[in-house]
Amino acid sequence: MNLIILSRNAELYSTDSLVRAATRRGHNVRVVDYLRCYMNITSNSPRIFLEGEELHADAIIPRIAVQHTAYGNAVVRQFEMMGVTTLNDSVAISRSRDKLRSLQLLARKGVGLPTTGFAHSIDATGELIQMCGGTPLVVKLLQGTQGMGVVLAETKKAAESVIEAFKEVRADILVQEFIAESKGADIRCIVLGKKVIAAMERQGMEGEFRSNLHRGGQARKTKITDEEKKTAIKAAKVMGLNFAGVDLLRSKRGPLVMEVNSSPGLEGIEKTTDRDVADKVIAFLEKSTTTKAMSIDGK
Repeated sequence: MNLIILSRNAELYSTDSLVRAATRRGHNVRVVDYLRCYMNITSNSPRIFLEGEELHADAIIPRIAVQHTAYGNAVVRQFEMMGVTTLNDSVAISRSRDKLRSLQLLARKGVGLPTTGFAHSIDATGELIQMCGGTPLVVKLLQGTQGMGVVLAETKKAAESVIEAFKEVRADILVQEFIAESKGADIRCIVLGKKVIAAMERQGMEGEFRSNLHRGGQARKTKITDEEKKTAIKAAKVMGLNFAGVDLLRSKRGPLVMEVNSSPGLEGIEKTTDRDVADKVIAFLEKSTTTKAMSIDGK
């Protein structure tokens, strides 16, 4: 299999882990900076290039950074037009990157979520706070990642100030119920296909309600319940993702989905669980490309 990993940095742990796994399994693998690609968008013969070289692949693994979603997804779409198998398709990536849209889709399918409010005008601030059960509550930037742009407002006055400050700079925000019983911890589930292949519990530092490892959180291997497995798998399915990191909170009313990530980092989960997630991803792609080839031949 000729495999291309769309990543801006070949030295990143996740990218390197995928390269090593593909090489061990006997595949030709190449890391391509998607921002340096350019495309010939033609009905009969769509093509994609890098520094004058036309690119060909049997499969791709998109590792698209949030800030480059639009162009990165255009590159993924171009490969799709060329009939190349992709771990996650462009529509699913786009869907999961839009926090508001993803929450609405998950809610529509009955997936458990914290109560969430969204409004354009600050005139609705009081109603938003009340809708989410009062304070404390969480205010999130729609474009935030790795815990950035997430604020815990412990009083109504603080919540009003934070919301008004974000609105003053024309930032789009969500207001979300604070799940106190989670005690600053969440569960990261890695979903591949129709299975949860690894899970870890992340605990925020003392006095920190965000559990992100990038913010100093600690991780440990954990056993998840059948309900948590079903919730994670359903959330990935609703997004249309073959491979996803699904973040859950344990609440009094069951598992609640916080986020569905289309390019979950591998370092934390592999080191914490001692699972070779990258190898399982490559094996999944092997099966996907073989199935696709058989389907084409069958026609």
